[in-house]
Formats: sequence, structure tokens, C-alpha cells
Amino acid sequence: AGITDFAPMDYRDGDEWKGFDAELAEAFAERIGVTLVLREIDWDDKTRLLENGEIDCIWNGMTLTPALEESISCSEPYLSNAQVIVIHEEALKQYQTIEECQHLLFVVEAGSAGEVLLRERKYRYTTCATQTVALQSVLDKKTDATVIDIIMAAYNTGEGQEYDELGIVVSLNDEKIGVGFRKGSDLTQEVNAFIQAAYEDGSINALAEKYGIENAVLE
Repeated sequence: AGITDFAPMDYRDGDEWKGFDAELAEAFAERIGVTLVLREIDWDDKTRLLENGEIDCIWNGMTLTPALEESISCSEPYLSNAQVIVIHEEALKQYQTIEECQHLLFVVEAGSAGEVLLRERKYRYTTCATQTVALQSVLDKKTDATVIDIIMAAYNTGEGQEYDELGIVVSLNDEKIGVGFRKGSDLTQEVNAFIQAAYEDGSINALAEKYGIENAVLE
């Protein structure tokens, strides 16, 4: 499975990968009788890696977009999501709306849903390898703001969190998260059945509570 360092979905704990998606993918692998290998990838290269057979799926809080759904086989959604603007706490009072943020210099993960939104709005931005790098750039005041998944933003910013000097300004959209496979893969149907069963038996809800993302669970 292709992943990135994206807490609380997939993140390193020593030599191991942990997180909501890491555990969910492991449970799916056990269900179908295969060994899960999590491989950190360049997110902007995910589709090529999948098509070339270098990875068998993308399981990393992946936002379902029309472009992805056209190029790969996507599962049914298993969590809700949104892209949000995150800035330094010193600027929170100054920038309260999308319009007020339009002249800021953004940094976003290359190939992310955040980059798509900024490109569509013609906002100024630079790209980086991961959303974690983007958060650090804003924390260090090398850039003004980033656009990242609300799941990651809520987990990592605000009082008591790793990036406690950063805060969420506003949401840009509403999204759904899914798993990606190669076109024609039988695994898409398999994972859809697995996700449905995980909702029915409560295991997804329990896992979401463990990682503090209860608000992302689908109704």
C-alpha cells in the first residue's frame, strides 16, 4: 500500500507505521489473507506507481476527486473530510475568511487536493513533499499558510498539539475519503464489502475514536 507520513492516518512510531489507515489496511489484509507492506511514496506520483504495479493500492486518507476516479478504481467513501486553511496563530485574527486569505503565500503537498483547490482559485503557492513539511513551513514562517485535510489539521494543530502555534481558519470544501486500486482490480469490490462490514460491526467507529477522528465517521 502506498502511503505518506500523514498523522493520524499513517505515521511513524519508531520503525513501525501506525494510524487509523494503517490499522484499517492491516485488518483488510488479514481478511483477504495477504501480508500488508506499507510503502512511503511521493504523493504526486501515486497514480503512476499504482499503474506500474509498484504498489497495489493507495490507502492514505485519499480524497476522492473526479480526476482520480477517472484514472484509477476507487472504493466507496469510508470517511468524510475537508480541505482547510491553516495559518500561524499570530495571523488568526487578521485572516478570518477565504477572501482575506487570497493574497497569502501558500505551501501545499504536491499532488494533493489542496493544490487542486489553490490552482483553481489562482492563489499563489509553492509545493512540498508532504503535509507535515507544509505545516512546518508555516510554523517556521517561511510561508504564510497551507491547505491540508481537516483530519490532519485537527489532530496536529491547536493547544496541546505538535503544531500548537498554528490554527485552522476556514474550510474550503467538503470531501470524502476512499482507497485506490488499479483499474479492473477485484480488490475494489473486496474493500467495499470490508468497509461496509466494519461500519456494521462498529469497528470503524471504535478505530476513529481511538485516533480522535470521530467527526469524520460517515452517518
